[in-house]
Amino acid sequence: MTDKSALAGIRVIDMSRVFAAPVGAQILGDLGADVIKIERPGVGDDGRGYGLAFLKGKDGTEPRQSSFFTVSNRNKRSITLNHSKPEGQEILRELVKTADVLIENYKVGDLKRFGLDYESLKAINPRLIYCSVTGYGQTGPMAAKPGYDGLFQATGGMMAVTGIPAGQPGAGPLKAGPSLVDFVTGHNTAIAILGALMRRTVTGEGQYIDIALLDTSVAMVSHIMQDYLLSGEAPPRLGNGGNGGGPADLIHGSDGIVYLTAGTDEHYRRLTVLMEQPELFTDERFDSNFKRGKTNRAELIDIINQWSRQFTVAQILDMLDSQGIPAAKYNELPEVWEDEQVQHRGLRARTPHPHAADGYVDLIQSPFANMSDSPATIRRAPPLIGEHTAEILQEIGFGERIEELKSAGAI
Repeated sequence: MTDKSALAGIRVIDMSRVFAAPVGAQILGDLGADVIKIERPGVGDDGRGYGLAFLKGKDGTEPRQSSFFTVSNRNKRSITLNHSKPEGQEILRELVKTADVLIENYKVGDLKRFGLDYESLKAINPRLIYCSVTGYGQTGPMAAKPGYDGLFQATGGMMAVTGIPAGQPGAGPLKAGPSLVDFVTGHNTAIAILGALMRRTVTGEGQYIDIALLDTSVAMVSHIMQDYLLSGEAPPRLGNGGNGGGPADLIHGSDGIVYLTAGTDEHYRRLTVLMEQPELFTDERFDSNFKRGKTNRAELIDIINQWSRQFTVAQILDMLDSQGIPAAKYNELPEVWEDEQVQHRGLRARTPHPHAADGYVDLIQSPFANMSDSPATIRRAPPLIGEHTAEILQEIGFGERIEELKSAGAI
């Protein structure tokens, strides 16, 4: 049967570790690319040890697959390879001859010591797309510094606009819970590579891509940063408040919490009628989006909460839905998977895993799984360290040398 995956026939060498760049490689794998993950012999990807939860293996074993590793390394084959050894470099160069893309996130200039930089590998394969992912980029005064997600949430402006508003208890900068800069950098990595693949259809040649977490972190502040660029004024932290108008915030029911976004004049008018307080629509304290969303936001949310606390979450949502006012129930993590729309979208992907205790692992489905002709798919569970070493070496003509390569410390 013909493989209809969007990236069928594309081979990716993934030399990256931990989270951001592995996410980018995984996206390409979800879209059908053959992703070969390069790991250090006996140690593997550093990301295997990151996280608070680990996959439980058969017979009480632990396959060294943390939450960080599991969420960013499906649809990959793993080969152990020591690129500091001449034999390891020989294998890698042979793989490069067969590859379309190479992704790495070593320190700036590190791979050049081994002749594995873009210019060296381009000489072997001019069609190669070589993507380097680092904290601060390949050039500049901070290029050599290491960097992790939290640093860039702090540096790029995200923390400056996240957290409890000034003047309230606990006010100050706040880091987002997930490693958002890492995750979005992974997506940016994949997008840039897809662009380079398209460009290659015109030129016949690959190119070099320099991706930085710093760039992503600044871009992620998005319209709030653009507010600053247009006005010269830094917008305040709004806590859970929306920053595009209002009222938009958490409101409380008798048995839970709802997020309300009545960000247009018409939505707000309908809300005031629903609350049986239509005079609030023309009240001069709240008669513009700016006043409702910024200057008098807290006062308006208090009024709405006085109304909403009379009802259950289900009742609040029914009333708001009946008026076409956007709102959603606040969910704790276990409740996310009980949500009927989450279930309908198939976002919990039960995936066969030959090394898991019960033979399966629950993964988070790709957001690209609903393409009509070439949807993203989960075809492989995250691999063990070096699970496919012999298979891959056989494919590139090193099958007869496996014992020799082991003795040399190359695999």
